[in-house]
Amino acid sequence: MTKLTRRQFAVGTALLGTIAAGAPLLARAQQTGAGAPLRYPFPNQAGNLGLALTPTPACGVGATEAQTEGPFYSPDTPLRTSLLEAGAKSPKLILQGMVLTPDCKPVANAVVDFWHCDDEGEYDNRGYKYRGHQFTDATGAFRLETIRPPQYPGRTPHIHAKLQGERTRLLTTQVYFPDAAATNARDGIFRPSLLIGQQQQTDGTILGRFDFVL
Repeated sequence: MTKLTRRQFAVGTALLGTIAAGAPLLARAQQTGAGAPLRYPFPNQAGNLGLALTPTPACGVGATEAQTEGPFYSPDTPLRTSLLEAGAKSPKLILQGMVLTPDCKPVANAVVDFWHCDDEGEYDNRGYKYRGHQFTDATGAFRLETIRPPQYPGRTPHIHAKLQGERTRLLTTQVYFPDAAATNARDGIFRPSLLIGQQQQTDGTILGRFDFVL
């Protein structure tokens, strides 16, 4: 795999953001490609997770908006619910949510593949640092432990996700943070509909919630 650095990508992304601001139809076309398909085998059984925070507005108002997967997607990531790395400087993030159908039914055993940059704003393009997939439980819930990724030139803080149920469409998208309003406003890819619900704990841990609609 040819390694494209974040700095090289940032130049192109900044240009895309400028183009998107002036040409929304082009921006929309850039954001709706699903990209590489998922290749994970679906499990026979699901677990059981609890959820915190109020559900984000989701089912009943249409499917979650698709966005580009970007140049840093890697297939065949490890099966794991924690992406935490020793020595990380960014705050811990616990992101929970549900995967739902448009008529609000939970999608059990859906695969949810997450990836994002490290706390220096770099993506691991050789290994699987801050990359991993998991499956929703019997109620359609998922729970991810990771860090809150930082901004980097051209992009506001965000987490990438690819999701698919056994009988659903493939969704490729990104989620964003409400406490990054200034950089969100400057990011040509950012969409308000993709903001997570967020709450900070006394120990600095961030609780987040986002419900994906397939």
